Amino acid sequence: MSVQYNSNSQPSPGTWRYSGNQMKLWRTKANVTREELGAAANYSPDTIKSMEQGVRMPTPRALDAADELCRADGLLSAAKEYVKREPFPARAQDFMLYEQQAISLWWYEVALIPGLLQTETYARALIGDHCPPLDEETVEERVAARMARQELLVSKPPVALSFVVYEAALRSPYVNREQLQHLLSAGRPNNVTIQLLPFERAIPAALSGPMVLLETRDHERMAFTEGPSQSLLTPDPTVVSLHSERLSMIRAVALSPAESAQFIERMVDEL
Repeated sequence: MSVQYNSNSQPSPGTWRYSGNQMKLWRTKANVTREELGAAANYSPDTIKSMEQGVRMPTPRALDAADELCRADGLLSAAKEYVKREPFPARAQDFMLYEQQAISLWWYEVALIPGLLQTETYARALIGDHCPPLDEETVEERVAARMARQELLVSKPPVALSFVVYEAALRSPYVNREQLQHLLSAGRPNNVTIQLLPFERAIPAALSGPMVLLETRDHERMAFTEGPSQSLLTPDPTVVSLHSERLSMIRAVALSPAESAQFIERMVDEL
């Protein structure tokens, strides 16, 4: 079964929605207005409304204030242990779960350095420029989560990881010497292969967007594609086969790992 997300209607975590709904029920039962709760928790009434609707995470401060005002005897405050900010956007959460179970992974990127190969500086710049803007706490949490994902590079037993990156991703203003050198280091272990696709070798199949193919420990093969408005994660054999064929065509015209390392080394020398 495919999992498809629209970036304009990503679902909030269930714990946010449930805790927010409970906060609203207790507030209504106690005849406490949003304005009163907002004043007690130092939030605007609109922010309280967003929390009650599950659009925003009910914060510990809001839950404690609601618990006291509504005389919930600790029942609302108890939610603090379970309501946590999700480390990944909703559209990526299922993919991240499968990524952790991967025994092999093939990744092609057109415009960005793959997340597993990003430096912290690059990741922070990229996430920090998100549109619409993210608050500072969310940025730091997502950067930390992205760095934690990179444990896959050194996991035991080793995961077979293959990356192909279009030259445009390396020419991005976000990419500096540190990021280029990190790519060289990341490609040295035997389980990691990094290939570069130069501009002059681009084929139509390479310009159709990024994709990730992976195989889990249960030997289930998945395909993940992400665009500006929708993401799709699917085990559909037809879709997986189509992406596998496209990736094979791209890898066939890309530089070899050794040639790719030499290309990146020249870029480092030019900086």
